[in-house]
Amino acid sequence: MCGRMAITLPHDAMAQMFEAAPANDLPEVPNYNVCPTVQVHTVTSLEGARRLRPMRWGFIPHWYKAPNGGPLLINARAETVAEKPAFKQAVRERRCLIPASGFYEWTVDAEGNKLPWFIHREDGAPLAFAGLWQDWERDGESLVTCAVVTTAADGAMRDIHSRMPVILEADDWPLWLGEAGHGAAVLMRANPDPLAFHRVDPKVNSNRARGPELIEPIDA
Repeated sequence: MCGRMAITLPHDAMAQMFEAAPANDLPEVPNYNVCPTVQVHTVTSLEGARRLRPMRWGFIPHWYKAPNGGPLLINARAETVAEKPAFKQAVRERRCLIPASGFYEWTVDAEGNKLPWFIHREDGAPLAFAGLWQDWERDGESLVTCAVVTTAADGAMRDIHSRMPVILEADDWPLWLGEAGHGAAVLMRANPDPLAFHRVDPKVNSNRARGPELIEPIDA
């Protein structure tokens, strides 16, 4: 599961990191509380050219009659993505990278309180999630949408949540983006590199919360 993330890397740094030409309408950064249905940064590769471009986080299958015409598809399970009607064509033809500085997950205490955690790379480097994208158009309205591919959590992450995003290393980006031929399915697994995580303030539970303090550690 990945239902909230943070992105703090400047646009020029993202463009340099992914060797991608940036669009003119990228979402504002930093954003410490990126929620579903908002615009997120993505990297695509079409005809050998990488683009850093915005997409709505919430994949809309082509048969939806409206953006809210069915379940909100923010994640795609790696184990079934090649079989699900919503995703099976996208996983073959429309894969993307979704940059993030980290993401949030929640545990629940004995009193039923939701306790948020911020998960990030141990060395502080940005993450690149495996993603899928889809053009959607109906009655003159058009959107470019995406979902994060998730897999079973590995290592200490399992103490927080059973699922985690598929995190791709730079050497794997060409294969995922379709630049290095076929065989991207082998990448849909948990990243063996260690992730770090810490408790953060419950105010991040609100999608209206803003500011860098959202990712700061608190005493558990």
